[in-house]
Amino acid sequence: MKRFAALLLASAALSACGQMGQPVVATLECSTTQTECINTWFDAKFDELLAFSPMQQTALGMKTDYDKIDDMSIEAEQAQLLWWQQTSAEMEANFDYEELSDDAKLSWDMWQFRKDSAEAAAQFRDQQYILHQMGTAHSGLPTFLMNQHKVDDESDMTAFIARLSGIGTALDQLLARAQANAEAGTRPPQFAYDAVIAESQKITTGEPFTDGEPSALWTATQERLAALVESGAITEERADELRGEARTALTDTLAPAYARIVAWYTEDRANADVEAQGASELADGTDFYNYRLNAMTTTDLTADEIHDIGLSEVARIRTEMEAIKDQVNFDGDLQAFFTFIREDDQFYFSNDDKGAQDYIDAAKSHLTFIDTKLPEFFGTLPKAPLEVRRVESFREQDGAPQHYQTGTPDGSRPGIYYAHLSDMRAMSIPSLEVIAYHEGNPGHHMQLSIAQELTEIPKFRSQGFYLPAFGEGWALYSELLAKEMGAYDNPYSDFGRLTTEMWRAIRLVVDTGIHSKGWSEQQAIDYFLANSPIPEAAVTAETRRYFVMPGQATAYKIGMIRIQELRAKAEEELGEDFDIRGFHDTVLGGGSVPLDLLEKRVDQWVAGVQSASS
Repeated sequence: MKRFAALLLASAALSACGQMGQPVVATLECSTTQTECINTWFDAKFDELLAFSPMQQTALGMKTDYDKIDDMSIEAEQAQLLWWQQTSAEMEANFDYEELSDDAKLSWDMWQFRKDSAEAAAQFRDQQYILHQMGTAHSGLPTFLMNQHKVDDESDMTAFIARLSGIGTALDQLLARAQANAEAGTRPPQFAYDAVIAESQKITTGEPFTDGEPSALWTATQERLAALVESGAITEERADELRGEARTALTDTLAPAYARIVAWYTEDRANADVEAQGASELADGTDFYNYRLNAMTTTDLTADEIHDIGLSEVARIRTEMEAIKDQVNFDGDLQAFFTFIREDDQFYFSNDDKGAQDYIDAAKSHLTFIDTKLPEFFGTLPKAPLEVRRVESFREQDGAPQHYQTGTPDGSRPGIYYAHLSDMRAMSIPSLEVIAYHEGNPGHHMQLSIAQELTEIPKFRSQGFYLPAFGEGWALYSELLAKEMGAYDNPYSDFGRLTTEMWRAIRLVVDTGIHSKGWSEQQAIDYFLANSPIPEAAVTAETRRYFVMPGQATAYKIGMIRIQELRAKAEEELGEDFDIRGFHDTVLGGGSVPLDLLEKRVDQWVAGVQSASS
């Protein structure tokens, strides 16, 4: 009943906004403190917010709207923007900021930040690359269904089949947006077209689409049906009926939608740039890139300032790399050492399925070690389990970056660290350890799992949002933190750590170079190779990532630097009273926040420690 009420509230609010063009402000009565009342209001509004996204409900372990895929149309995006404006106005009309607790003030600020972010994003819809090689919805939707839609009974299976058809509808919505943006002059480079075409074809190759081995989606369907039969939830006869319905959904709805994507991207490919261009070449491109930098870093740093920070960091890290080169008695300059690390067979597992499994086993071993050290550095530890997996074959790309997928707040689905292992020569052993810490503990898995498990803050902060500068900044900070925890017990592993930090410093130079200084793809690749030992296949994949995701790559190093600055400031102000566990719990205990609000939170913690010790 509560769910239905939330939907009605959201619908009424959106209808009023649409009719009047202005938010309709509800008057509320509060019989408790302002803080208690606004926290209740935040949680009620989060229920409304979830009504916009059946997929987010599933990601959180809920089975409401379990048969639906998100509405991915412009109209749905606009409706959600109007909802943010309405709720922001309602908050301002009903609550007094000055009467709130410090943490409730942070929640207020975060709500306004979310509204402001939605408004800013809406100004640049025409500049978005809707589908490209970096895990956009054409590959993400099947991955979501296979990895997050849990089937426990027959109703879950019928919902799964309904979602197979729903993917087709979502793909048509996204194709319409891609076509509209192309008409406005926004097209990703040809390499992105090629990836979308190839991935779409992989998804719809094999049974029941074509002859050959079962497709990934058909395998997932069959596995779920077999499990239901084995558990006694359905009969074999009912399984056959559901199998037929799934086949129809796949062949009559989903496959034609992918075929339309393949057809249009194939036809339009000639209109896309062979030589990739930066965001500055788009209509309003400079303003768009400035918006992206602000959104990704949550700072007001300019492209030139970020570029200069990157140059400075590259120079510093090169000096540390030189020291390790000398430590291992390498006879040659740093560029020769890069070549040695990049090409020598000792730094790679075999380029086959055994090598891929060896990589996963090694990552698990490093994560097992770091888990023993966590209690020394954190008061709060994640409850959710962590798994290491190879990326599914239909979306696996040579040299593509590894990534993390969150589990559920109740732990029923683990967090997953995914590795692209189709080309083991792009996955060097020296960098393996540090990447495991970045994606797992104490990096993404720890930060996101702790956030989801928080109970003292409103749900929209713990479960509803991700900010790259905070999340990626924390994960990069965690790479260096792992060294304090006793990791990297040989110089090559520590060189791998420096390699990934250099990677993120290079991003500051290359991303701004591409999008504000007119750098070509080859210029970016050459700079990357000159300053790191990362294999060329990975460098090429990375550089192409920056072209289709302007500004995103700058979040990592800017976030890391800010967290380091806040720690240094707290250490100086607290002296012997500084507690590393308290600092880390403060950083992670408020959910994902912009960097200025993180500073406010840390300052409040420092003041509290000083007050307690005086």
